[in-house]
Amino acid sequence: MADGPISRRNDSTTLRLYTHNIWCRHGDWDDRRGVLRDGIRALDPHLITLQETVVLDDVDQVSELLDGYHVAHSRKRSTDGMGISIASRWPIADMTELDLDVTARTAGFPCTTLIATIEAPPPFGPLMLVNHFPDFQVDHELERELQTALAARAIEHRIAERPSHVLLAGDLDAEPEAASLRFLAGRQSLEGLSVCYRNAWDAVRPADPCRTYVPENPLAPDDWPFQCIDHIFIRCGPHGGPTLRIAGCDLAFDAPVDGVWASDHIGLVADFTPDDIEEPR
Repeated sequence: MADGPISRRNDSTTLRLYTHNIWCRHGDWDDRRGVLRDGIRALDPHLITLQETVVLDDVDQVSELLDGYHVAHSRKRSTDGMGISIASRWPIADMTELDLDVTARTAGFPCTTLIATIEAPPPFGPLMLVNHFPDFQVDHELERELQTALAARAIEHRIAERPSHVLLAGDLDAEPEAASLRFLAGRQSLEGLSVCYRNAWDAVRPADPCRTYVPENPLAPDDWPFQCIDHIFIRCGPHGGPTLRIAGCDLAFDAPVDGVWASDHIGLVADFTPDDIEEPR
C-alpha cells in the first residue's frame, strides 16, 4: 500500500501533506523561523496542518513561514494567541471549526478541529483536510476519545453529503495503542460509531515507531511518557483500502540545522497518489 520514504516532490501526480506542531514562538523564534521557513520551502507541500500557531491582532506566525498559500486559522485560541492553522496551495472553499469542550477538564486548553474543503484539481479533489488538535494532558485520554469521535462523526456527516478523500493530520497527543487512535484505525468503536482510517506512517513502516516527541530533542521534555503523538491518516473506502495510495511517509525537521531545532515536535510529511485507489464514499 506504500512504497517508502519521501524525497523532494517533483511529480505533478503526487499530493504532499505536511503536519507539524511548531511550538508557538517559544525558544529562539528568530532562528527557528529560518529553519522552518527554509525547510518548508524545500518540502514544497500542497497541504499543511500546523498546531500551536500564534495569531493576534498584530501577529500572524504562519505568514512568517509561508508564501503562496491559502491560509485559515482557528477562532478558538488561548489568551496568548495559540491555536491551529491550515494552509493549502489550492483554494479553501469552506471550513468548519468544531467545539471540543467535551468535559470540564478541557476548559483550559484551545483544543479544536478544523475541517476544510480544499478545491484540489483532479484527480485528487475536491478533498477534505482535517486538522485535529485534541486535549494534550497525559491523563485526558477520556477527553481525546470523546473529541476524536466527535470529529469523526462530523466528517461522516459531510461525506454523506459530498463524498471526497479525507486527510486527517495533527498533534493527536496519543500513541497508536490509545483508544482514540485505535478508533481512527478501525480497531474499536467509540460513542456508538466506527470508522477506518489508514495511518500513513504505519503503512510505510509497520514495525518502526513514529517518534515525534523525543528526549533527544532538547526542546522537548525528557520525561514525557508518549513519543508517537503526531500522525497523518487517510480515510478508507468501504472495502478497507485508503482512497488514495500512500506513496511515502517520513519525518521532517528530525535533526538540528546548524545547532537549531525547528520545534519541540518533529514534523511529518506524506505523499499520496491516485493510482490503485478506491472511490471515496
